[in-house]
Amino acid sequence: MSDNASTARHETSTRLYYETGDVDAFYDAVWGGEDIHVGIYDDPREEVAAASRRTVEHAANAVADLLGPDAVVLDLGAGYGGSSRVLAERFGCRVVALDLSEEHNRRHRAANARHGLDHLIDVVTGSLNHLPFEAGRFDVVWSLEVLCHVTDRGCALAEALRVLQPGGALVFSDIMVGETTPAEAVRPATSRLGVQRLATVSSYQEHLDRLAVKADFEDLTEHLATHYARLDQEVRGRTDQLREVISAAYLDSLLDNLPQWVDITGRGLLRWGLFHARRPERG
Repeated sequence: MSDNASTARHETSTRLYYETGDVDAFYDAVWGGEDIHVGIYDDPREEVAAASRRTVEHAANAVADLLGPDAVVLDLGAGYGGSSRVLAERFGCRVVALDLSEEHNRRHRAANARHGLDHLIDVVTGSLNHLPFEAGRFDVVWSLEVLCHVTDRGCALAEALRVLQPGGALVFSDIMVGETTPAEAVRPATSRLGVQRLATVSSYQEHLDRLAVKADFEDLTEHLATHYARLDQEVRGRTDQLREVISAAYLDSLLDNLPQWVDITGRGLLRWGLFHARRPERG
């Protein structure tokens, strides 16, 4: 099978997983339905939604110097649009939000209209590996925990930098495997999400080095174990409520799968953090 065919097949599988009603209902009930990210926790008992919103605000702070009413941001893998709305509302910038799922995009557009932000956010359907934008269009390219679902991450990063203007910023986070962690040690946990393999910090840095971009990495791994412990606690504490909105099969899969995430994050097998790079100025 060609690389393009393999990528297309994986994108279809990812899209179909995230378009299920069970996934939407779970994210609404436990995650708040806005910012579906690993959270930055001030307190190990706080709400998942509050910690996830803190992640968005923290990433925004890293590129705040480039954002304002004249800036244009590309939000890659925008999902339900939480990041896009934060950026548009906080900075008044324009956001182009790209996601594989037209179902997500319809929900995203409706939420933008409810918040009075649809004039600032354009929502488009597309692939990270083939961005439908001209070179140098964006001041900031942004992506939170999306690249783990991409098979050709080098291509996706090259595309992100292609559409970034000189001097612009690329900011992205991802869940990664530790440099010495065997892939089979984490596969039982990640397989439910259709993730074939996780990147490492060094593999991202190598991709960016080949693209002549130097990236700073902020290690936020300390929050991973707290995050998955909180998700597991929420699901187990609200099982009866969740049975009313998601299928028994999906709930059972969560009850089986989340302890695996608690285990591998508790043992330090994964990494998580924020990459921040600037595209060199011309000349």
